[in-house]
Amino acid sequence: MSKDIPNPYDIQKDLKEFLSKKYGEQVVVDNPDIEGAKEGVQTEDKSKKSLDFNLKPIELEQYLKNYIVGQDEAIAVIATKICTHFNRMSFEEKNPEHEKILGNIKGNVLLIGPTGVGKTYIIKLIADKLGVPFVKGDATKFTETGYVGGDVEDLVRELVRETNGDIHLAEFGIIYLDEIDKIASSTNTYGPDVSRTGVQRNLLKVMEESEVDLKNPMDIASQMEAVMQAQRTGKVERKKINTRNILFIMSGAFQDLVNIIKKRLNTQPLGFITKETVNYTSDSNWLRHVNRQDLIEFGFESEFVGRLPVFSILNELTEDGLYEILKNPKSSVILGKKRDFLAYDINLEFTDSALRLISKEAIKDKIGARSLVSVCEKILIRFEKFLPSTRIKKLNVTEELITNPDQILKHLLAEDAVLHIADDFLKEHGIALNFTESAIEHISSIVDMSSTTPYKFLHKILKNYEYGLKLLGLSEFNIDKDLIDNWQEYLDNLIKKAYESNNKKKMS
Repeated sequence: MSKDIPNPYDIQKDLKEFLSKKYGEQVVVDNPDIEGAKEGVQTEDKSKKSLDFNLKPIELEQYLKNYIVGQDEAIAVIATKICTHFNRMSFEEKNPEHEKILGNIKGNVLLIGPTGVGKTYIIKLIADKLGVPFVKGDATKFTETGYVGGDVEDLVRELVRETNGDIHLAEFGIIYLDEIDKIASSTNTYGPDVSRTGVQRNLLKVMEESEVDLKNPMDIASQMEAVMQAQRTGKVERKKINTRNILFIMSGAFQDLVNIIKKRLNTQPLGFITKETVNYTSDSNWLRHVNRQDLIEFGFESEFVGRLPVFSILNELTEDGLYEILKNPKSSVILGKKRDFLAYDINLEFTDSALRLISKEAIKDKIGARSLVSVCEKILIRFEKFLPSTRIKKLNVTEELITNPDQILKHLLAEDAVLHIADDFLKEHGIALNFTESAIEHISSIVDMSSTTPYKFLHKILKNYEYGLKLLGLSEFNIDKDLIDNWQEYLDNLIKKAYESNNKKKMS
């Protein structure tokens, strides 16, 4: 039996296959190492270049307004607190002589607002602008133990992967946790909601300052690698990341939170806000009065709420808000669709009335800006399928195109087909074909797009016409609606006329 120590990656592969067969796909086996991460027990490398954050809140706010519409109040709060967080970190790193503040609470942020209003997009923009790593997680995917779904510390490890192993840079990252409202303990159950409160308490450990081992203790392959390393070297080198400077952003829709706020405000006997002065129809207006006690009643641990000192409420998007998103020169929805068509060398343009109509359709879905993408896809998917196979290089999205997409597509394909066929005919046979407008309209109405295209249809009915036209000595030929309907009869008549003409010439 060989005494050679097996490769860690081979061990990982074998373990993964074995555990999958025994326990199913619920058991996660991570990579045995994170490439590029420096070894050793220290989490800070003093030889690293200090990160220099000097962006001012107003500058970041203006940057965000180039991309986000209808969320001015939320942007002002988010830009200010995140700028302060990173500039403070930069100050403390450059000035280590200042005494460290014990018990300091970071400016972690809680974003509250309906789906599709841009919560994730805002934080992605900020991370990109600041040049820091960004990791997004879904709170519903984590469990108290981490055996199923994942462990909250996996988010921290993911930051290191995002930086290709640069632990120092990862310690200045942003962790965004969505659907946070889903881990609030249910208020209508008996006894403690262990799973949800357990996830909250696990988050508490990393939201302030803790040391996270980059090797997941539940990853058997990594632990066996550590054992083999100890056998080879006599020591185990541990890689850790400190969460002291990692900013945590939480977000959720908090649909049932409105009822809690209404109940509190409508039963207040005294105060600035009473039942008579509060009469809002929009949930976002009620959510602006949220306080920590509301969140605790909603199902969060008081310690968890205490780690989120900054609240920011995002507005529900209206039809006008969706239109402004589309109208924005930096709209990712419009730019994305333009890029899709540009990949086929087709320029895509939208009229203002078309953008209005898209917004009107999107608001019906009640999922915010996300519906804009689905509406655009539904309208343009047929054009995206057929136009790349034509010579069409520009598509103008109008209100008429949105209301009658199939009709417009058939007409475009018919126009392209007659031009294509005419060019081919002139080039190959020296005969100019002229299609009347009625012929083009007729082609677009009779061609079954499920089985053929206008070009294939025309190619089929005209492929033998050159014989008759050449026999007649024609250099130009007009095609109208009647020929399209009776193309075989027309061809037979052309040949018959050609023979009659030749016979007359011979007899004369």
